[in-house]
Amino acid sequence: MARSSKSHPTVRTQGRDVKRIIRIVLGVLLGLNVIAAGLVLFPPGGSADDLERQMASLQSQAAQKRALLERTKLNVAAVETARGEGDKFLNDYFLGRRVADSALLGELTAAAMKAQIKERDRAQTTELIEGSDSLSMMTITANYEGTYRNLLNFIGELERSGPLLIIESLTAAPQQGSNTLAVSMKIDAFIREDAGDANTVALGVEAK
Repeated sequence: MARSSKSHPTVRTQGRDVKRIIRIVLGVLLGLNVIAAGLVLFPPGGSADDLERQMASLQSQAAQKRALLERTKLNVAAVETARGEGDKFLNDYFLGRRVADSALLGELTAAAMKAQIKERDRAQTTELIEGSDSLSMMTITANYEGTYRNLLNFIGELERSGPLLIIESLTAAPQQGSNTLAVSMKIDAFIREDAGDANTVALGVEAK
């Protein structure tokens, strides 16, 4: 009996399985190569040039933020300095509410005595400065008698006085038959509320 030239079915099946496995392995390797090539050409963070551009942009932003921070510090320092100078000005030239009347009248009397000008009469009014609830202006209307030299000396004494005094108006008329002048002056002075006074005013407003 002659041998058959056909391969056994099991051998053919095994051959097909091996080829299929080889194709799968080659496909996986090809896919991995494609992925690797993609990572080389298009890295997750961008190319080297992209990364350099991003780094340069971040450095520029950081420099801008540092400059802004420095400007902010300078502005804060300027505000603090201005606030300190403003407080000093108020303390030096504005009188506290509690002592304003006696201090101003004392200043005017002392200036008149040094200038040797004679006080006649005076009146005063006080009003809040517009836009502020803690600063006021006192206007003093006063009449004096004296020579022209006495008047100049009196004005000089007022200019050298501690509180801020502004001569709003001045009239001087010679008296008949003498070298004496009848002087009328309107003088402005400025008042600040003390901390205790401000609290008192606030409580009074709330009570109403």
